[in-house]
Amino acid sequence: MEEEIKGFAYFKEQFQIRHGAAEQYSPLALAYIGDGVFDLMVRTIEVGRVNKQANKYHREVSRIVCAPAQSKMVLAVLGQLTEEEQAVYRRGRNANPYSKAKNASRSDYRNATGLEAVLGYLYLKEDFDRLVDVVKMCLEALEEGDSRHEI
Repeated sequence: MEEEIKGFAYFKEQFQIRHGAAEQYSPLALAYIGDGVFDLMVRTIEVGRVNKQANKYHREVSRIVCAPAQSKMVLAVLGQLTEEEQAVYRRGRNANPYSKAKNASRSDYRNATGLEAVLGYLYLKEDFDRLVDVVKMCLEALEEGDSRHEI
């Protein structure tokens, strides 16, 4: 793990990234970076499973990285988040986004924004172990829900 952290430090050094404390970012800024982090993590997982056509990757990733699925995931794992993470989730969920939900209810969109804020918060804190744990809990909850019924 130490090499990975050094690699991230190198990235930040080369691009002169000097972000402040994760707590100081707006919930929508946290959600913005969290959306990208979650998308990259799910894409990496999918590519690591089996080699297939790009459109098949896209369909599978889009099924997971969407507001309805993210809402289901976060509601399933909310009780497993720390108090600090739950506070970030509430800030993200209650933020007033500038965009409207596409193909999702307002409630699902707000819940998804809350989850993305948590992921962005953990990423900016560089708490990568916890970030991975939360994403894993979310994906397992989604998979468990899928085995009972379709999304």
